[in-house]
Amino acid sequence: MINILLVCSAGMSTSMLMRKMQNEASARGVEAHIWAVGGVNAREAVDAADVVLLGPQIRFQKSSIEDMAKGKPVAVIDMESYGCMNGAKVLDFAIELYNNVAH
Repeated sequence: MINILLVCSAGMSTSMLMRKMQNEASARGVEAHIWAVGGVNAREAVDAADVVLLGPQIRFQKSSIEDMAKGKPVAVIDMESYGCMNGAKVLDFAIELYNNVAH
């Protein structure tokens, strides 16, 4: 099971991406809990995450969210994948980040 947290400015746009990622994970048989929050709620949500992905519009908050994440991978979703709501590509990105961290 991989826990993927998506963070954007208000949690709205990442909610659409979250659904696409959930559908992709389900289609692949990947056990994943994926949820989205606005940046102001990141502190409460980050503890439950294995990977934290940021919407491009809040990339400037990456270092503060990394501080909250305490060593968990935090990355900004690339603009093209985010803009196209490419759930498959973003899911692959999250899994790659997860797999590159010693568990």
